[in-house]
Amino acid sequence: MIALKEGRGAFAEALIAALGAKAGCPFTLTFDQRAGVLAALGRVSAWTTFGGRSVEFREAPADNGGVSPHKHRLADYLRPKTLVMLLLGFSSGLPFYLVGNTFGYWLRDEHTSLTAIGFLSWVGIAYSLKFLWAPLMDRVDLPLFKRLGHRRGWMMFSQIVVGLALAAMGGTGMKAGLGRLGALALVAAFASSTQDIVIDAWRIESADDADEQGLLASAWMFSYRLALLATDTVILIVAAYLGWRMSYGIYGACIAIGMIATWFAKEPERADAVMDAKREAPLWTPRGFLDAVVGPFIAFFRTHGWLAFVMLAAISLYRLPDFLMGPMANPYYHDIGLTKQTVGAVRGSVGLIATFAGIAAGGFCSLKLGYMRALIIGGIMQAAATASYATLAFAGTSIPLFAAVMVGDNFSFSFAGVALVAYMSSLTNLGYTATQYALLSSTYAWLGKILKGFSGAAVESLSTTHGLIHAYGIFFIACGLTGVPAVLLFAALGYWHRRKQPVPAAA
Repeated sequence: MIALKEGRGAFAEALIAALGAKAGCPFTLTFDQRAGVLAALGRVSAWTTFGGRSVEFREAPADNGGVSPHKHRLADYLRPKTLVMLLLGFSSGLPFYLVGNTFGYWLRDEHTSLTAIGFLSWVGIAYSLKFLWAPLMDRVDLPLFKRLGHRRGWMMFSQIVVGLALAAMGGTGMKAGLGRLGALALVAAFASSTQDIVIDAWRIESADDADEQGLLASAWMFSYRLALLATDTVILIVAAYLGWRMSYGIYGACIAIGMIATWFAKEPERADAVMDAKREAPLWTPRGFLDAVVGPFIAFFRTHGWLAFVMLAAISLYRLPDFLMGPMANPYYHDIGLTKQTVGAVRGSVGLIATFAGIAAGGFCSLKLGYMRALIIGGIMQAAATASYATLAFAGTSIPLFAAVMVGDNFSFSFAGVALVAYMSSLTNLGYTATQYALLSSTYAWLGKILKGFSGAAVESLSTTHGLIHAYGIFFIACGLTGVPAVLLFAALGYWHRRKQPVPAAA
């Protein structure tokens, strides 16, 4: 039997765990721990049979209602499993900017054109295609790493490749040409997205109950953000003194943090029964291929019906402002005269505070207001924050103004990111965890990852008539406006869910 993992209450809880609270839900269903079935929060709408097994489907999660004031103790965050999750979250976030926005800063320092920087940002499309090879993560053991276990073997392999690729980028630099450096970044991106697939699956499958799921998710979010801080902020200061090549070599070695965590991690036990049942039909058999590749998608669309298309459309548009402006943000700082030390100092001070305040506020609003309202608020804020970058172009550059823009950006995008992760995490099935979460996390990124490749060309085209700095300003305003359609779609979804699944009156 495959049961759904935590539903609407559990992942709202996951993201307000930074505040130390736990969400409750009147629709909690009990589970048989021996069967390795996670607690399912939400309404059970149907049972069906697929691939010779019973699969439980639920209706789409509605806005969460009940709240429990229980708080996690400090000791909860010192559990071995939670500490491992902290290290894995750091390992997961470490390569993201090194093949993305920070990579663009390096290239601009080397006088690479904005058009080339925009096109090279396409290496990040690897994160949007990971659902294509996610079935391998669910079904196939790596021969040389099999002794570590199914999930841990894939984690260790991907971490080794990430570390070697980043170190090679530092060792090669621009001396071997832009093409070779871009190819190494592409290898790092594919290995990094593979690592993300397996760590997401490990996080979801390792939790014993909804409370621990919240603990692990908040630990992952916290350390992932720390890794982004290290690769978006600290590295600028390091590069200012040691150079970009040495910085990438150092950060490539830092992937050893994730390798140590993988070594000490325990292979998830809760999904063992499900995975053993799946291996009865190997991937290369028709039944195994159908279940591994087609099954997750059939399960998702059968659960949510025609609304699945609206959900995927809303998810794919939600982070569009962030993706579109991303490749141009660091070149923008360079071109308006901000030094790497200044950018790093602002990001590491008020920017850092705003980031974690946004995480806490996003989780709190997800709990108090429900997923949809939190998504709508986050969508409006991130659109406004993106457009606010234009003030530096039209009002002039000053450190206080730059700090204010950075605070708004970090708070808004952290808030929106928490709300989106909470929503996506509530929609997967145990047994299809890696594939379905990869599908959802790929969906939210694929459109933005494709379109952002043209960002540099757009700015350079505008610069011919408006000048480079004003071209940046117009570009950021346009990026902000792209956030409006997602807000409208989530508002429509929220209205539909309120009609279809009204929150029951309190007893």
